[in-house]
Amino acid sequence: MTISDRVTFLQERTPLAVLQGESLRSLARRIQVTAAEPNQTVVKAENQPDGLYILLQGKLETQATGAGGISFLPGTVLNLEALLLGQPVEQTIRALCDSTLWFIAREQFQQVVEDHPDILQTFTRQLVETVKRLSFQFNYEQERQAVLRPYLVTRAKRGVIGRSRYAERLRNQIRTAATHRRPVLIFGEPGLEKDNLAALIHFGSKGRREPIIQVDCGKLQSSGAELFGRAGGKPGLLAALGQGTLVLNDPKNLDEELVEPIARLIQENRYQPISRPDLTEAAEVASQVRIILISEQALPELDTIIKDTIKVPPLRVRKADLEDQVQYYISLICRRRRRNRIQVTPEAIRRLQSYDFPNNLRELENLVERAVSQMGPDNIITEEIIWPSQSRKKRLRLNLLNAYPQLRRFLRSPWWPDRINYGIILTLFAVVVAMLWLGPQQRHQNVALTIFWAWWWPLVLLGFPFVGRLWCAVCPFMIYGEVTQKLAQWLFPGSLRRWPRQVAERWGGWFLYGLFALILIWEEVWHLENTAYLSACLLMLITAGAMIFSALFERRFWCRYLCPIGGMNGMFAKLSMTELRAQQGTCSAECTTYQCYKGGPQKGEGQETDGCPLYSHPAQLEDNRDCVLCMTCLKACPHRSVELNIRPPGIELWTTHQPRTYEVALMFLLLAAVFLHRLPELQEQLGLSLPLNTLWGHGALSVMILALPVTLPLLVDLAARGIQRLQSGPKLPPFVKIAYGYLPLVWAANLAHYLRLGLFEGGRIIPVSLVTFGGSGANLPVWVAHPAVVAFLQGTTLLIGMGLSVWLIHKIARQPLQQMLPYHGCTVLMGTTLWKLIVGF
Repeated sequence: MTISDRVTFLQERTPLAVLQGESLRSLARRIQVTAAEPNQTVVKAENQPDGLYILLQGKLETQATGAGGISFLPGTVLNLEALLLGQPVEQTIRALCDSTLWFIAREQFQQVVEDHPDILQTFTRQLVETVKRLSFQFNYEQERQAVLRPYLVTRAKRGVIGRSRYAERLRNQIRTAATHRRPVLIFGEPGLEKDNLAALIHFGSKGRREPIIQVDCGKLQSSGAELFGRAGGKPGLLAALGQGTLVLNDPKNLDEELVEPIARLIQENRYQPISRPDLTEAAEVASQVRIILISEQALPELDTIIKDTIKVPPLRVRKADLEDQVQYYISLICRRRRRNRIQVTPEAIRRLQSYDFPNNLRELENLVERAVSQMGPDNIITEEIIWPSQSRKKRLRLNLLNAYPQLRRFLRSPWWPDRINYGIILTLFAVVVAMLWLGPQQRHQNVALTIFWAWWWPLVLLGFPFVGRLWCAVCPFMIYGEVTQKLAQWLFPGSLRRWPRQVAERWGGWFLYGLFALILIWEEVWHLENTAYLSACLLMLITAGAMIFSALFERRFWCRYLCPIGGMNGMFAKLSMTELRAQQGTCSAECTTYQCYKGGPQKGEGQETDGCPLYSHPAQLEDNRDCVLCMTCLKACPHRSVELNIRPPGIELWTTHQPRTYEVALMFLLLAAVFLHRLPELQEQLGLSLPLNTLWGHGALSVMILALPVTLPLLVDLAARGIQRLQSGPKLPPFVKIAYGYLPLVWAANLAHYLRLGLFEGGRIIPVSLVTFGGSGANLPVWVAHPAVVAFLQGTTLLIGMGLSVWLIHKIARQPLQQMLPYHGCTVLMGTTLWKLIVGF
């Protein structure tokens, strides 16, 4: 290669092109060609340079100790700075492949520099310019850092902890958001570490080396100067941030004047610095900032223009992640305090899973910190020391299964209810029906008729406030239905149909209402209370319904949707002080088989069962209507999630209750039944001559009586709503919801009616038993209450019912007392009428 070719290469391919032509020719004449083999060291650090190297062909690389070195391509000049300044070489450089280099010895290069002073002048001038540029950049970076420093986010605190589907989905959303620079809204409840999720998005993106700042929108100046900067003055956060990430916390707290500029920034990536009032408005500036909003409440002006939204699930739906979260916080505490490993019992985790954590992760972390501080020397966190604040649902509950372990053992034993049902009730019911058919037909001569009317009705009504729908667990109608179902499965395997739920939910309640009305009319017109074989027909009719529908459909379809007695029991069970529920957190976190609902084989301490006969999941129950306390779920659950609680009676009626129109109709039907059963007293007190001696007249009158009691509450409701509209008062809840407030009065009226039979005739059971089988009941002991005692108990029951109804209506409606006076007056009027009819004075 000629001297001229070398000069051309130096001018076109190397940094030496800034030198004059004569200087380049002088260097070109002194070039020697040398070769370097792969991995051969060309320049060694900390040594004085032996000369100037220029890479002609091949590839060189610095010898790095980290992820890799800096590569050099043809045209690179080595040792120039060290030779000019007389300093050692800073880096070791080796050849990556066979390479060709030009070499100028040190003495010869120094001679060229002495002969051509322009070389030193040129590079000195470049060095001064570089220093000026670096000084300017340093000053700018100092000013930029001073602006950003109060808002800087240096790192993400932690990743997304947990293995649930919610945690996995959240991780995927964060990874997706890190792949682009579009604005993102992170939305969720307090305490979910949304700022940490924003940091995860930033540090997981390609711009992770750029700064990220978090700004509290409530603390921004109303002018926006802090964010947008001032024209001709101090730069704002957007200018200082460059291509970094801006996290706006709680945009709902933005000043109204800032909402529109920030919306324009999000949509158009442009903003306008703030100008002084006496100056011309500054021109708009383009922004390269990535914007992330974190919010607990919606701000429509901004939310609608952001297409990418991450909704952070609250901790109460991520109960499956609780154990991982607790272990993570414990590991942080142990590392910080230099403690040994801490264990957490399964009972402690289950206790946490039963809590809803309104403050989410922040509350959980504080709770774990407190538990570790209270822990004993055994380094075990038990449920006694990890005690979250109880939710409103749990605050007024006492779990009887924990308080009385022997009760749990009994309810999980084969005795409840299977041995009782199939060993006692199945046979006893057949005997009762046979006695009704074959024995004497009058109540004072037939013990079965006495038990049915004088014992069963008062006792089942008296039991509703205490044990709810417990009677359905030992109901003989469904026992025979289950026997029929087993025979049907044995004779025709796979013939049972699935429930037509939609049709049943819509029409089942009205079917049982109509059936109950027909039974009441039949009972009144044909005097079932005093006719044994007709009472047997009633029992067999209901049993036949249970058997037919059990042969057609799986489980207890009749009990849940069609049984008139079951409908009454489910309605009055809402007043009960007991409830069967499950810990929602434990069910959602630990249960994957739903054995309490679907049934299944034995698992852990859970027994093999066929699942809930009413297809109810105990964790999803909102009232007692669809729970018969058969305890199948308690037996099936392997996680001890099921609870049998004592609670304030009827609390669901003003909290979680969902009103149903057919239940309200059934309730007033049962109220009307009291008037129907008291037709003789009603005729006497009103001085009327009612057609009670003719079949059709008695039947028509019965229909009229059953329709009347609902009229007064409806008229009162219409009047109250009219007054509310005239006075522009608070809006009243629907009538179908308020009407449940009359439920205690309806229950009290029915109980007061049947107290007469129970206290007058229930105590004659011994002599009546002998008479039933042809003996003589003379001179045998009887227990009959004095009429004054009966009247006192009936009156007390009605007063309690009236008081509870007044209180419950007020609790359900949640309206001022003045607005509820019509309803309270209606309750008192109906109670007074019932008192006159039942007590008689």
